[in-house]
Amino acid sequence: MQQFLMIAAAHFLALLSPGPDFFLVARLSMAAGWKSATGACLGIALANAVFIVAAFAGVSALHADSAVFIALQLAGCGYLLYMGGMFIRHAGSSALGPVAAEGAAPAPRGRGQWWRGLGMGLLSGLLNPKNALFYVSLASLVSADTSAGWKLFYGLWMFAAVLLWDLLVALAIGNQRVLRRFSQVLPWLERVCGAILILLALIVIGALALRL
Repeated sequence: MQQFLMIAAAHFLALLSPGPDFFLVARLSMAAGWKSATGACLGIALANAVFIVAAFAGVSALHADSAVFIALQLAGCGYLLYMGGMFIRHAGSSALGPVAAEGAAPAPRGRGQWWRGLGMGLLSGLLNPKNALFYVSLASLVSADTSAGWKLFYGLWMFAAVLLWDLLVALAIGNQRVLRRFSQVLPWLERVCGAILILLALIVIGALALRL
């Protein structure tokens, strides 16, 4: 349970910081409505699922005490430290203001727009190299003796977290009051998330040091 809480916390904290997927969902929601943006939400979640399966399958093939597995764990911690540092360094630099041009004609709504959003979300997730690095870093933090059932649960949890978070963004982004409040707290949120990611990485590094 402790391992699951660590993985889930690191994953959710990374979701909170706006990235390409966030802005794609925001723009589609503002331009075509939240229902059309749900296609992009599903596409992004499916892209994440591809990386989750690839990362866990690759890491599972390594022996727990092998030098490669330990090196991968250290590399994963290093990436979490990097992400945490970037969160803190660039806190407040994410522009959440106008996600759609004022006076622009609304995008077409309907089934065609939904499928277009699905494709855009899938491409956005698959073409983001940070997704592959992030999921490999998370998979490397899972102990090699973790059962396949637990790994499947981790994967389903992360897929659901991505999908539900993006759906929440699509629903809330059209509310200017919610958008303004989120923009106000975002710098502090990014700093806190960065500090926690760094702490999680240091905890894992400490645990590895005690084992060696």
